[in-house]
Amino acid sequence: MDKKKVLLAFSGGLDTSFAVKYLSEDLGYEVHTAIANTGGFSDDELNTIEKKAIALGAASHATLDITQEYYEKSIKYMVAGNVLRNGTYPISVSSERIFQAIAIIEYAKKIGVDAVAHGSTGAGNDQVRFDLTFQILAPEIEIITPTRDLTLTREYEINYLKDHGYVADFKKMEYSINKGLWGTSIGGKETLHSETTLPEEAYPSQLTEHGTESLKIGFEKGEIASVNGKAFDDKVEAIREVERIASRYAIGRDMHIGDTIIGIKGRVGFEAAAPILIIAAHKMLEKHTLTKWQQYWKDQIGTWYGMFLHESQYLEPVMRDMEAYLDKSQRNVTGIVEITLRPYSYTLVGVDSPFDLMKTDFGEYGEVNKAWTADDIKGFTKILGNQMKIYHNTQKRNGGDE
Repeated sequence: MDKKKVLLAFSGGLDTSFAVKYLSEDLGYEVHTAIANTGGFSDDELNTIEKKAIALGAASHATLDITQEYYEKSIKYMVAGNVLRNGTYPISVSSERIFQAIAIIEYAKKIGVDAVAHGSTGAGNDQVRFDLTFQILAPEIEIITPTRDLTLTREYEINYLKDHGYVADFKKMEYSINKGLWGTSIGGKETLHSETTLPEEAYPSQLTEHGTESLKIGFEKGEIASVNGKAFDDKVEAIREVERIASRYAIGRDMHIGDTIIGIKGRVGFEAAAPILIIAAHKMLEKHTLTKWQQYWKDQIGTWYGMFLHESQYLEPVMRDMEAYLDKSQRNVTGIVEITLRPYSYTLVGVDSPFDLMKTDFGEYGEVNKAWTADDIKGFTKILGNQMKIYHNTQKRNGGDE
């Protein structure tokens, strides 16, 4: 009788390594593994992960490179919406997980499996992101989650693997680090307590530059197009170039405290030099090129878009509607933004754009008016105050509290 097939989303860590053995030897599945790379793994790391999967007994392993898709379908809109969850976090890991889940389940359907598995725990957001995506795109495929369903200690998993003939160095790191194209999250120790923050050595990128440096980021219709005068057709490489330059200054570090999908508060440290600078530069360019009401309504859409993306609602059709709005809003967001970098911080210097709404013949703020007269302002101000004058007059007439 043929074994049932399961596809495991495999990272090479302890939980997914345990899952390969457990699914094959305890549950009797033919285990296939896959990793969906959204830009956080090097070629060497991907090769090592594949070797681990095969050594553990996986019948096959696939590397699914979806970095460009992740940019086109997520990062592009997060920049357009200036998405920073709670005004801080560029939803680095949470946005990646959705696209990793989509890639895994599409590959599962391609190779024809009976079940799909992942290694998420029962205490975080990722379990919802994977489960919900799998359920929507392949409701006919069973979902298996050993890490969540079994109450296991780390020691148990290590001993289980040893007993089943697999020995590796699973020394527990002090911090859990998830590195990706759009930032790196750091969890553990201090992040588990409200009153402490991460020490310097916990961050993967260390300070190596101590002076100042000018960085110029160019945008075309809201998308990054150049870095320090060098044009980039490949937006992913442009992001990596900003990260390469700015990470040396230890820019983009912070602590995110927010509400999880499952209702508890979560806390995680992160470093995201490129996302923080790109969003800051983009937002400044928009201040020069969008009208007041364009900015206002785009801010509302951007906030909702980021929240929905974080909370696993990417497949909700309203997301496509918001993306259409964000696309349209970027038609004049073209220009170059100059930033001064220094250790741990930066300063937005200014913008140069053909669509700069400050560069007009109507007037110069605080200096001279060219398109209206003093009498125009007097009349405008009088009419503008009518409603407030009526209100206060009525309150005074009736002895009301002003």
